[in-house]
Amino acid sequence: MKDKIKRGSLVLLSTLLFMLTLGVTPVYAAAELDLYTKFASIAVTPGEKISYSIEVINNTSSVQTNTISVAGLPQDWTYTLQSGSYSIDRISVKPNSSETLNLRVEVPYLVDRGTYNFNVQVDGVNKLPLTVTVTEQGIYSTDLTVDQPNLQGHSDSDFTFTAKLENQSADEQTYALQAATDPGWRVEFRVSGNSVTSVQVDPFDTETIAVKVTPPTEVEAGTYKIPIRAVNNETSVEQELEVVITGTYDLQVTTANGVLSTNITAGGQKTIDLVIKNTGTADLSDINLSSVSPTNWEVTFEPAVIDHLPAGESVNVQAVIKADKASIAGDYVASITARTSEVSDSATFRITVETSMLWGWIGVLIIAVVIGGIYYLIRKYGRR
Repeated sequence: MKDKIKRGSLVLLSTLLFMLTLGVTPVYAAAELDLYTKFASIAVTPGEKISYSIEVINNTSSVQTNTISVAGLPQDWTYTLQSGSYSIDRISVKPNSSETLNLRVEVPYLVDRGTYNFNVQVDGVNKLPLTVTVTEQGIYSTDLTVDQPNLQGHSDSDFTFTAKLENQSADEQTYALQAATDPGWRVEFRVSGNSVTSVQVDPFDTETIAVKVTPPTEVEAGTYKIPIRAVNNETSVEQELEVVITGTYDLQVTTANGVLSTNITAGGQKTIDLVIKNTGTADLSDINLSSVSPTNWEVTFEPAVIDHLPAGESVNVQAVIKADKASIAGDYVASITARTSEVSDSATFRITVETSMLWGWIGVLIIAVVIGGIYYLIRKYGRR
C-alpha cells in the first residue's frame, strides 16, 4: 500500500513539473551592439588591399561608446580602421541607430597560399568573423641582371651596360636608381632613350635600362668596380659593374728641337730626324708612318713601322724628303702622320726650295758670255 502511495506521489510530482515547463519560454538578452558587413569572406591575390564597409548597430535605447579593434590578423598583415578621414579605435553610436566605418586590410606580397581568419570586435566581446582566401603563393622580390657586367676600353670611351629590372610582385613598383662611384666618374640611367633617376615596372614585368658609365679624363689604367642599385620601400637589389681601363691613347709627331721647317734644293733630298712620342698611358703597337707631300716629291721613313712603343717613351725616325727637280723656288708644305688603330697625330713641315748653286754659276757664266760677246763686237767693229 505504501509503495503504491509513493509511486503515485512521484507520478503526480512529475506531471506537475511537466505542466510548469509547458508554460515557460527561455528569454536571452539581445546584444547591445551588432557588427555587420556585406562580404565576410573574400578571395584575393598577394599584395592586394581589401576594403570592408562595417556597420556598427546599437540595439539599446542609450548611447554606446566602445573600443573597436581587429584580432587574429596574421603576422605581417596590416590594417586601419577609419571613420571618414580619421583613424579610430573607439566608436560612439546613438540609441537604436548605426554607424559605418571602413576597415582596410593590406595583404603582404610574401604570403602563403591558403585561408586566413580574423575578426573585428567591440570591447573584445562582440565579434565579426572575417575570412580571406589567398589564391596564389605570394612572393615579394625584385631581380636585377646585367647582360655583360664587365667592359674594357680606354679612358676616352663611354661604357654602356644593359641591365634588366624584373618586378616579381603582383603590384606596380617604382624603383629609385642609384650608383656608387669614385669622384669624377659619371653614371647615367636611360630608359627608352630618356635619362631617368627612377623607373616604374608593372607587376611581373621587366624593364630594360641602359647604364652609361663615363670615366674621368685623367683616369689611370686599371679595374674599377661600380655598384648599381634599384631601391624602393619594400626591396632593394644590387649589381656590380666592372670597367677595365686600358689607358689613354695619345701620340705626338715632332722633332728633337721642335723646329718644323727646313730648306731643300730642287731635285735634292733632306733628312729630317723625327721624334715619335707616346704621350698616353697605354702602350701602342704597329705605328705606321705616312706623308702627304707636293706632286712628284718622295718621302721615305726609316723605320716605316714602329712595332711597339711603351707609354711615356719615344723613338727616333728618319724622314728622307726628296724634292722634284722641276720644283721652282718657294715654300712648300709636307704633312707627316703617325697612326695606330687607336690614335694618330700629324706634323706639318714648311719646306723652302732654293735654286741649285749649279744653276747660279750657269747664270753667272751666261751673263759673262753675253758681256764678253758685246765687248768683242765693239772691239771688232768699233764705231762706224
